[in-house]
Amino acid sequence: MSSTPTPPPRTDDQLLAETDVAALLRYGLTRPEFRTALFGDGVIAAAVTLDRLGVLPRSVAYVGKIVRAGGIRYAAELSEPLPSPEASALLRAWLEEAGQVAGDAPDAEKAAARWLHAVAELIGMRRSTRGADV
Repeated sequence: MSSTPTPPPRTDDQLLAETDVAALLRYGLTRPEFRTALFGDGVIAAAVTLDRLGVLPRSVAYVGKIVRAGGIRYAAELSEPLPSPEASALLRAWLEEAGQVAGDAPDAEKAAARWLHAVAELIGMRRSTRGADV
């Protein structure tokens, strides 16, 4: 009798890192019924992913200020919105996705800026619990 191997257990961090953040932004910014998912799982997934790439919370918060001042599309066009190329490419892809739907919802720009600030806060909390520099 052969047994099927059981896959190794995965942590919440591993599962959340696989979340389609761009899709959560696309729907969460335009449809109120998805806003909770965007500010729940979406914030956590983005924070886990960016934290793994070594992004500091203040960098994400700064992009949130840029979104608030200039809009999602403006922030998406920045050549390097975050210090590392890999993190910049990832955030740019998220912002581009958000920018495509931002015109469909009157409060999308403000919500995107709040979302980025929430991501920054969560990265800071993760780092402080590990004792890392914030």
